[in-house]
Amino acid sequence: MKHVVVIGGVAGGMSAATRLRRLDPSASIIVVERSGYVSYANCGLPYFMGGVIAERGDLLLQTPESLHARFRLDVRVLTEVAGIDRAAKSVSVRNLADGSSYDLPYDYLIMSPGAQAIVPNLPGIERALTLRTIEDVTRLSQAVSSHPRHAVVIGGGFIGVETAENLVHRGISTTLVEAMDQVLAPLDPEMAMPVADELRDHGITVRLGSGLAAIDAEGVLLADDSHIDADLVILAIGVRPDTSLANAAGLEVGPRGGIVVDAFNRTSDASIYAVGDAVEKLDALDGESVLVPLANIANRQGRMVADHIMGRPVREVATIGTAIVKVFDLAVATTGWSEKRLRAQDRACVILHSHPGSHAGYYPGSESMMLKMVVDPDSGQILGAQGVGRAGVDKRIDVLATAMRGGITAPELADLELAYAPPFGSAKDPVNMLGYMADNVLSGLTQTIQWNELASLRECGSMLVDVRSSAEFRAGHIPGAINIPVDDLRGQCNELPKKDVIVYCKVGQRGHTAANLLRECGVAAANLDGGFETWVHSPAARNSSAIPE
Repeated sequence: MKHVVVIGGVAGGMSAATRLRRLDPSASIIVVERSGYVSYANCGLPYFMGGVIAERGDLLLQTPESLHARFRLDVRVLTEVAGIDRAAKSVSVRNLADGSSYDLPYDYLIMSPGAQAIVPNLPGIERALTLRTIEDVTRLSQAVSSHPRHAVVIGGGFIGVETAENLVHRGISTTLVEAMDQVLAPLDPEMAMPVADELRDHGITVRLGSGLAAIDAEGVLLADDSHIDADLVILAIGVRPDTSLANAAGLEVGPRGGIVVDAFNRTSDASIYAVGDAVEKLDALDGESVLVPLANIANRQGRMVADHIMGRPVREVATIGTAIVKVFDLAVATTGWSEKRLRAQDRACVILHSHPGSHAGYYPGSESMMLKMVVDPDSGQILGAQGVGRAGVDKRIDVLATAMRGGITAPELADLELAYAPPFGSAKDPVNMLGYMADNVLSGLTQTIQWNELASLRECGSMLVDVRSSAEFRAGHIPGAINIPVDDLRGQCNELPKKDVIVYCKVGQRGHTAANLLRECGVAAANLDGGFETWVHSPAARNSSAIPE
């Protein structure tokens, strides 16, 4: 009979334990969890705090009693592992309720300790609350119930924006503070700006470019010496792998600060596995170690470990880091690498922006979205994608993530047969359109430039032509542009220089037509990728007078 001890009773640990029981009805499986709860939905914690999820019990997927009844698992909550004796193959545990200690022998040890909220060593930091566990959300909900006048959320990542939104749902005036110059660091800046706008549109004050310096009795002091009054301060500046046990046991910890595991999630000790937020993953694009704290990866790793222990074949799967977050009425999703990450690695990429409708425009309720895809210029490999919009973003990013996993190239997206009816999509789905765009650019049919290249090209003398209607032009345009509607362009192309012409329209489609038309007339023209809609959401536009009223 196999003796298995699992450290950590949430996502990865519990997936491993339940899968192992399904494969081996006779194994001894003991799950040790230092908190008072197991198998809970920690991704739902902000929504319980905000009252969107009404009952705390809805977050508790299982209890020790239900897990024993269904799977005959020995689940011990409020029980902390004090140390691992690798030579003796046992763990020393302590009951936090009564203080008693004892040892548990194992044939296999599965570690799923998760990650810990980053709490910087700053004056007054003890006054701040974090949001990682059921105990955390209980304390935070009690604080919210006392009706604070103003809350400050430190950190503009996924958890930070979710927390800020849910504080607003509770009627609390809220400020979101982010040390970087944008929210949601995985996004590129032109994709993040609409998210910050959405936060502001719902009453949240967004402070970018200055981090937390201290917390005092009245609120928070930022690094730029400004002060924000606050009754409630919440830290959401990120997490780090909990490797305390691994370090103490002499297990290998990698350059990213996570536990090093092999293709089967074995640690440097072949009898000890590790899964979830505490371990380093393999990045699918560069093969390097990466930290990706996502629940679906933890659950998959838990299942894989159980299969490997039982001798079943398993697949090594690298991660592409697909994630999505709700920000009021927006869905914000990302997969793979961003442009800025690729540029930081000096990796060449082709950039594509589009602004399609969520479904056929003639069917009521279609909503515009922003999509961005980054592509390898030589192979056409999809390196990453991002989406922001009120509808339809999730399924497009999921299709792109699936294409990345399956090795489908960017031009081949045009070949995908995707479900279509007017209420759900378009005959040329936004994903198909990205494929057509990629084919045009990679084949050399169309030359494009990006929003962040425009200023320097203009300084070098390029002419900028807005090919939208005169009414669109009057409503707002890029400074220095002249207006020649695309339908009038053929008759006026002789008035343009033969080179260094940049055209743009609203989203890029008319600009593509205009660039091809001008090429036929002997004019070398490039199309502004994503058109005015991409430019107007970029940092380049925020200091401009061209933003429409």
